[in-house]
Amino acid sequence: MITCYLDYVIDPYKLAEFETYAKLWIPLVEKFDGTHHGYFMPSEGRNNRALALFSFPSLAEYEIYRRDSMKDAACQAAFAYAEETRCIISYERSFFRPVLSA
Repeated sequence: MITCYLDYVIDPYKLAEFETYAKLWIPLVEKFDGTHHGYFMPSEGRNNRALALFSFPSLAEYEIYRRDSMKDAACQAAFAYAEETRCIISYERSFFRPVLSA
């Protein structure tokens, strides 16, 4: 299993727009057989940082999702929404593998 960790710098004046964007992506990741663990919005502390976590069975399956999402109309609409609202300033993507009990 591989988990994608997205660390977003967001516009703190556009939290509602970012939350709408987040709600668009959760079912889209699941549509491509991923498991979405949710988006995490600012609460206390920094007001311009949000996180997302989602997993795929392997990095290869994540790459298939990335390829296929570029051709999917709903995914393209979600990307366009973020561009139109400018709710995301930047983001960084990292990948992790879980350590589970024996």
